[in-house]
Amino acid sequence: MPKYSIIIPIYNRPDEAEELLASLAKQNYKNFDVLMIEDGSTEDCSEIVKNYAKDLDIKYHFKANSGPGDSRNVGMSMATGEYLIFFDSDCIIPPQYFEEVEKQLAETPLDAFGGPDSAHPDFSKFQKAVSYAMTSIITTGGVRGKKSKLDQFQPRSFNMGISQAVYKKVGGYTDVTPGEDPDLSYRIMNAGFKVGLIEKAYVFHKRRIDFSKFIKQVYKFGIMRPVLIKWYPDKFKLTYTFPSLFLLGSLLLLLLAILINPIFLSPLVFIAIILFLESMIKTKSLSISFLAVLASFIQLYSYGYGFLKSAILILGLKKEERLVFDNFFFDKSKRPDK
Repeated sequence: MPKYSIIIPIYNRPDEAEELLASLAKQNYKNFDVLMIEDGSTEDCSEIVKNYAKDLDIKYHFKANSGPGDSRNVGMSMATGEYLIFFDSDCIIPPQYFEEVEKQLAETPLDAFGGPDSAHPDFSKFQKAVSYAMTSIITTGGVRGKKSKLDQFQPRSFNMGISQAVYKKVGGYTDVTPGEDPDLSYRIMNAGFKVGLIEKAYVFHKRRIDFSKFIKQVYKFGIMRPVLIKWYPDKFKLTYTFPSLFLLGSLLLLLLAILINPIFLSPLVFIAIILFLESMIKTKSLSISFLAVLASFIQLYSYGYGFLKSAILILGLKKEERLVFDNFFFDKSKRPDK
């Protein structure tokens, strides 16, 4: 029986399967198997999986499209490893990943854990800029891999591990997407399991999106946060409201700049400079830093708008989330009007 069972949901991305499996074949630690769950793809990766059959203990399962959460659930039902590890298909795993996990678990046993994401040197400038926006403490408040407690750090399914004991008690993912990650994390926390960040167990997260897709992605993240606050009110944190406050503050400053004096835009210029300087320190690239500033403002404004809209509808007007945001839920039979 393997120590780790790696579960990878994939949908129409055979090229990503190639890169991810190639990185897993190069792991220094080998006691794991791989479960590739094809989520109803029209461009499947079955042939690529066959190519790695000699290098990896790998199983391929094709299922009807039902979302990444349900695909992970199928993988969990098939897994035999002591720990279940989740990677997204757009990740590349450094060769020392499992060595770092083994080292940390030997020092501090954990029931569930997560790790950070980073940008690979070969990633495009845009991908590196988005990676900065999604990981900087300025834009995220440190929730994506800079905190060691679960109430501050929520493991995400692009890089997450849980024990079989956690799975048997808590179960798998719900049908919501996005938002399935923090939902599972909260249930693990409420069940009393020990969870932690393994900071050296990072992955390279490619995020193959353009600015248009990025806007939609972070908007959806913003939409789902008030839904999660409704489900888990004790997990609310003031930092979740900051992007919305930033959005409203920016609109106010813009109005004052138009009506009174352009000097009112100075706070936004100052924030842009701080973002640029931090990105320069991290990336050492002028062009990436300019893109990082743009990506950061897009993230804050799009997330902030999504959060504000959802907070008004879900928390203020008490609307039913499965009706208001129907496309965020795969299981339509759970709609209250059914």
